[in-house]
Amino acid sequence: MTGSPADEVLHRIESGVSWITLNRPEAMNAVTWDQRERVITLLAEASADPAVRAVVVTATGKGFCAGADLRGAPAATGERVAGDVARMIRLGAQRLITAVLDCEKPVLAAVNGTAAGIGAHLALACDLVIAAEPARFIEVFVRRGLVPDGGGAYLLPRLVGPQKAKELMFFGDAVPAAEAERLGLVNRVVPADELETTAREWAERLAQGPTRALALTKQLVNASLDGGRAAALAAEATAQEINMTTADANEGVASFVERRSPKYLGR
Repeated sequence: MTGSPADEVLHRIESGVSWITLNRPEAMNAVTWDQRERVITLLAEASADPAVRAVVVTATGKGFCAGADLRGAPAATGERVAGDVARMIRLGAQRLITAVLDCEKPVLAAVNGTAAGIGAHLALACDLVIAAEPARFIEVFVRRGLVPDGGGAYLLPRLVGPQKAKELMFFGDAVPAAEAERLGLVNRVVPADELETTAREWAERLAQGPTRALALTKQLVNASLDGGRAAALAAEATAQEINMTTADANEGVASFVERRSPKYLGR
């Protein structure tokens, strides 16, 4: 039986951190249409809420996200025509990944178990990834005769290079957490019983930082992979101009001059 979106995506805000938890452990957290919309909404709310200064995306049970579960999606009406599939992908999986990439707060993935298909891409879209030792990352699409969606062919080469990305996508082999760390897919691997504690430590550290500077830094790094040097340097100059209007930038400079630790407010 399917529960309500509120039950299937748990949410809380603690110490400036928005915790978004997929909660369908019996389905290895295969993400439904309702869950996807809820996560997108929560990420947008995190961007707009000054009290939220970091986000953690995680899950309950043994799986992080086993891919897409199309149950609960609006029923198709009439015969499928050219453009229907592209529209479904654009409004579905791509919106979810874009919501993570465009969130104005740093987003940390705490990957507790298997991350497959769109679940892997959900993790890889996050700014930082901590994985529990049992976690695995699987480009499962080829096993089903499908093309990767959810930005996978965009995200993966930027993390591991095109040749390795092709290997992972062509064969669909499971990548254990330790190997994922070696490849650069994750930042750190920890024992399963330390995942939440480590994620909390990292997230709260982010939440105590200069939030607007982190948002601008995230934008610069993400954009740098898509454009040339001139565009990157122009964006950097603009980001510096914007950031110097923030209270946190003034606090950072003042604390340096006064030889004390800064106290950032996220504004």
